[in-house]
Amino acid sequence: MEAGWPFLFKLHSPRNYIVGGGFFVRFTVLPCFLAWDAFGEKNGVSNMTELVERIARYRKSPQTSGAQIGCNILTDPFFLDEDQWIPIPDDWPRSVQRGFTYDTNQASGQNLWKAVEERLVVKRPGIRVEKPRFGADYLAKTRLGQGAFRTLVTDAYHRRCAVAGERSLPALEAAHIKAHAEEGPNQTQNGLLLRADIHRLFDEGYVTVNPNLYFEVSPKLRQEFENGRAYYALAGEELKNIPDLLADRPSREFLEWHNTEVFIP
Repeated sequence: MEAGWPFLFKLHSPRNYIVGGGFFVRFTVLPCFLAWDAFGEKNGVSNMTELVERIARYRKSPQTSGAQIGCNILTDPFFLDEDQWIPIPDDWPRSVQRGFTYDTNQASGQNLWKAVEERLVVKRPGIRVEKPRFGADYLAKTRLGQGAFRTLVTDAYHRRCAVAGERSLPALEAAHIKAHAEEGPNQTQNGLLLRADIHRLFDEGYVTVNPNLYFEVSPKLRQEFENGRAYYALAGEELKNIPDLLADRPSREFLEWHNTEVFIP
C-alpha cells in the first residue's frame, strides 16, 4: 500500500460491516515494548503485559516484551456510529483473512468510498474531502501522531543512533529537532534517532547537530558538570547514520532553529 491510501476497519464475520478506518502511513515490524511505548492502549489492550499475553495466545507459545509484531501505522482514524455502519460490498470474498483492496476506478470500489465520504461529512461537519495525496507528498503534509513519528524516525535511521551508531533499540529515542511544544511538526525531517542520554542533552541544549550534519558539544557541559568526555570524543564528527531518503533527512530549517534557540554556545 502507498502512504495516504484509505484503510478501512471491518468487523469479524458474521458481523460483516465496515465500522471505521484511517489513512495508511506505513507497515513496520516492532518489538512489543516499542509498539506499547509508541501507541499505548491504541494497540487494543490496557497494558503491555496484556499485549504480550494476547500475542502468546495467538501464536500458541510463550512470548516476551521483545516479541516482534506487525504494525499498520495510520493517521486520522475515524469510527462510525452503529447506525452508520457500512455493509461490505456484495463482491467481498468470504475467504479473505488479511484484508482486501478495492479500486475506486471500478463500480464496487467507487460506491464503497462514496459511502465512506458521506459518513465522514456527517461525522466531521465542515470537512472538505480533497483529492487524495499519496506517497512522500502525503507524509510531508499530513498530521502524524507522536507514535507514528517515533516509528517513522526509528525506521528512517535504520534503528541506529544518528550520532553514536548505537543499535540497542530500548536505548534509542526519537527526538524532535524543533520541539513539539514550539510547534515543531511530527515529521521525519524534524527528527533524529538518538541514544537516550544524547537525546536528553540535545533537548537541554548541551549538544546539537549543525546544518552540515556535524555533531557539536557545548563547552558548558564541561564547565557545569566537570565531565562529558564521552560526548566531546564525538564532537566535530559527521553523523554516523542518516536516512537513505533525502525527504527523511534533517531539515536545515529545523537544525538552524535548534542551533540558534536551544544550543548553549
